[in-house]
Amino acid sequence: MRADAEGPETDPDPADAPAAAAAGDADVDADADATASVDRALAAFRAGDPVCVHDFADREGETDIVYPAGAVDAAAVAHMRNDAGGLICVAVDDAVADAFGLPFLADALDHPAVNDDPAYDDRSSFSLPVNHRETFTGITDADRALTITEVANAAAAAAADPREYTPEDFAASFRAPGHVHVLRGAVDGLAARVGHTELGLALAAAVDAPPAAVVCEMLDDETGDALAPEDAAAYAERRGIPYVEGAALVEALR
Repeated sequence: MRADAEGPETDPDPADAPAAAAAGDADVDADADATASVDRALAAFRAGDPVCVHDFADREGETDIVYPAGAVDAAAVAHMRNDAGGLICVAVDDAVADAFGLPFLADALDHPAVNDDPAYDDRSSFSLPVNHRETFTGITDADRALTITEVANAAAAAAADPREYTPEDFAASFRAPGHVHVLRGAVDGLAARVGHTELGLALAAAVDAPPAAVVCEMLDDETGDALAPEDAAAYAERRGIPYVEGAALVEALR
């Protein structure tokens, strides 16, 4: 600074240099770790494998196991059911949901209990719960896997030609109510909303997978609460599953 601006010019204290350098190195290391975690998540999704995604501490504060929907089989449903324990949902992007003719569930219900004002966001993403028409009860691992993969196939068809895919086409393959909740992604994706719905769909888009992703919240068997991020990260490391923070995905994919 100029000597006459605020006071006499002083040289920096050399003792401060190591601390400043260490802080800078830590920032660089954190950025590198975030980039590496995103790269691992994208590689897993590209291969059809799951990813553990923590959203934000000031949002839901939850970690979900997330799969590309087209890669889900009965074993994947069992994995989410046993190791996550939350609700197994399949997210589709907004344009696909429009082609399917799927509303937000709260908009479709006329009942005094409807109140779509969650504490963590402006609204929830829930649309209709469905079963594929070739399922029996719809709840078995095989039945839910069939519903999920067929939603992914329908999403790919709708994305390829949204004017040709109609709600009647969707109804020919799926019935409601069912055992797999469909979620609608925000119109502008991560630019508008940063829930697991949009984070999963952003992963799918980044690897050119169909615009459909499966999400399931990880719960703590002992407390019944959401699994703490450090415990989710430890689980992911034990199982060889990439763990990634929502903030890193938003930075890389928005």
